[in-house]
Amino acid sequence: MTDKTSSLVPRSSSLRDRVAHWIRPAIRAIDAYHVPDAEGLVKLDAMENPYGWPPEMVEEWLLRLRSVPLNRYPDPAARHLLPALRQAMGVPADAGILLGNGSDELIQILMLAVAGEGRCVLTVEPGFVMYRMIATFTGLGYVGVPLREDYSLDAEAILAAIDAHQPALIFLACPNNPTGNVFDREAVRAIIERAPGLVILDEAYHAFTDHTWMPELPAHDNLLVMRTVSKMGLAGLRLGLLAGAPEWIAELDKLRLPYNINVLTQETARLALERHDVLAAQTRQIRADRHILYNGLREFPELTVYPSEANFILFRVPPGRADAIFDGLKAQGILIKNLSHAHPALQDCLRVTVGTEAENERFLTALRKVL
Repeated sequence: MTDKTSSLVPRSSSLRDRVAHWIRPAIRAIDAYHVPDAEGLVKLDAMENPYGWPPEMVEEWLLRLRSVPLNRYPDPAARHLLPALRQAMGVPADAGILLGNGSDELIQILMLAVAGEGRCVLTVEPGFVMYRMIATFTGLGYVGVPLREDYSLDAEAILAAIDAHQPALIFLACPNNPTGNVFDREAVRAIIERAPGLVILDEAYHAFTDHTWMPELPAHDNLLVMRTVSKMGLAGLRLGLLAGAPEWIAELDKLRLPYNINVLTQETARLALERHDVLAAQTRQIRADRHILYNGLREFPELTVYPSEANFILFRVPPGRADAIFDGLKAQGILIKNLSHAHPALQDCLRVTVGTEAENERFLTALRKVL
């Protein structure tokens, strides 16, 4: 049987016309996620842990990798990795766990699972850009509720939006990216209790704050907690975790592509979590350096510096100068994130990742020259 739609654009049509016909308008209207080239620069733009492993840990890692059977598919259930993740992440014993190729895959799985006509995703803005992008990929509606001027939750506005739109999914990043703050706990609890569908607390930066919703999973059957090992120093592995009621996890697992966590990731993550003391020491150092960097930024009277419980700091520069300051830092070998054009609430804002002590000092010195 011939597909009648194929006759709408003849094969002889221009490539541009055929692309325009077959690619959904919503996809053609967005830009691909851009990752800048950081070669030769001090990389303080992507919230990465700046520290590597000690030599003896690297040697142990290489020794283990020699015995990994690359000719075999990975264990789809990651049975040897899950216990280490459950312990390191403090996942309740009765909660289910789903692993993803980074948090992005888990977000996509969640949205694919609930996608349907008239359904939507709700989150706050400014927030993590992938919520909007993946909602577009999966055909879901998107509702972004503005944060207050100080980037705190506007609980009344969110509750009103929940009542109006009845979202299938609500995403809240705690701490929030790109603002770095933790949302009021009682406001979040009210959102969980009002939500008709699932609420996902995205704790990508859990290592840098004492606030977490993981222990409360048993108390809320519509709550899921999402985490990643990326910010702990394992960004190259692309490993994310989603925890919640087994009933939800079992359904979501049906959308997970087979063997999504490769053998090298499984073995490397297992070793890293067995040596969690190394990662924890690095995290403590980053938290201490964040405090020093925050105070260093506050010494510049031209800047508005926002408190952070993540491994980055958001700051606002004098009006109209964000691009020039960003370019001036880059010319001095420092790459940070220019958010001034990302959202109206981020106008004149830049974001710097907490690096090593030397990297932070170099950044502050360069910033002093361009302000």
